Amino acid sequence: MPLELLQAGEGMCKASHDRYKSRHALVQNATAGAAGPRAPMLQMGVPVLTTDCPSRDVPQRGGSAVLPARAVCATATSSRCGDRGGMRYCIAYSRSPVRPYRKLARSYHPDVNKEPGAEQKFKDISNAYEVLSDDEKRAIYDKYGEAGLKGSGMGTGDYSNPFDLFESLFEGFGGMGGMGGGRAARNRPMQGDDESYNLVLNFKDAVFGVEKEIEITRLEGCNTCDGSGAKPGTKPTTCKTCGGQGQVVSSTRTPLGIFQQVSTCNTCGGTGEFSTPCKTCGGDGRVRKTKRISLKVPAGVDSGSRLRVRSEGNAGQRGGPPGDLYVFIDVLSDSVLKRDGTNILYTCKVSYIDAILGTTVKVPTVDGVVDLKIPSGTQPGTTLVMSKKGVPLLGKSNARGDQLVRVQVEIPKRLSSDERKLIEELANLNKAEPANSRR
Repeated sequence: MPLELLQAGEGMCKASHDRYKSRHALVQNATAGAAGPRAPMLQMGVPVLTTDCPSRDVPQRGGSAVLPARAVCATATSSRCGDRGGMRYCIAYSRSPVRPYRKLARSYHPDVNKEPGAEQKFKDISNAYEVLSDDEKRAIYDKYGEAGLKGSGMGTGDYSNPFDLFESLFEGFGGMGGMGGGRAARNRPMQGDDESYNLVLNFKDAVFGVEKEIEITRLEGCNTCDGSGAKPGTKPTTCKTCGGQGQVVSSTRTPLGIFQQVSTCNTCGGTGEFSTPCKTCGGDGRVRKTKRISLKVPAGVDSGSRLRVRSEGNAGQRGGPPGDLYVFIDVLSDSVLKRDGTNILYTCKVSYIDAILGTTVKVPTVDGVVDLKIPSGTQPGTTLVMSKKGVPLLGKSNARGDQLVRVQVEIPKRLSSDERKLIEELANLNKAEPANSRR
């Protein structure tokens, strides 16, 4: 049976819903409060199925409309079933819900229907279509209802954008008045793709920032055809393969029926028009060229940082804007200094005598060599902080991290006879002194 949108007027909807509660499909109730003695509703506002909705538009048999096995009733007003002005919409389908979806979506699309609640109805209809058009979801819903969908991870709250769904189904069918058609959508300007570039920096350039000149390869507008892709002096003609629709429909006969699939026309690439291609760009309207650009790298970048250069990506098509250039940073390591976020790490080796008596050592930093005082009695593994000698905070060059200096005390493995004699004397002196005096 062909897909149809049926309307049952005042006093004509006498559904015996209780007999058909085991057969239900997902179409949200069009308005809240649409319930009555003859229109019991399931949970979550999902209407119960009926095959008893008479209509002037379908054959009658024993006072009931001859409908397929599944038919969904959803009230379109808050009136009760059978009240004056009450109207019920029935989506009757045999193999696919595409046609009734297109009719209902066209009626309730917010760009066409300005009534309060129209947008919510449009979303409800789109939610229903997503389940009805998916064999797995539809089977789960027919057997277990909405709770089954949620239990399987296919809940009704996780649908794709209903407006994207609407646009994809109306593409290739002439579109809607005032909303643009499929071919018009495919002929609209398209933004170019983004490009990427890997930049390797040395340690100090990453810390303080640097200005680099890089060479990139990208798609730019063809000068021969001014980006149109057509041979100069020629005019586009309607594609003979798709008849100007930009899409072709292929049919496949299966044991379950005939399935139709819509795909982009390979001849015209979905534009609906055919042109003699430009010899320079091959019809793309763009050619690949090399360009040198100056790039300012901010202070504080690190490996994994990403810089975005607007409008330096590939050129758009049909007058669309260019994409962006993304520069990915890779920083070379330093042989002496290590980096930990905005802090710089350094290990300083001192003799056991200097650790005991204290000393001043020269420490390399990103700002140059700086004197660092080692206090007397410094223990092995002590960390000394050199304030504001670290990496500038990315985006805030006046704020810097610290340089952390870890003191490593070196103990000699071999001693001269004089050194050993002095240390033994020191050890004896240490034993002779009271313990309290050494504290």
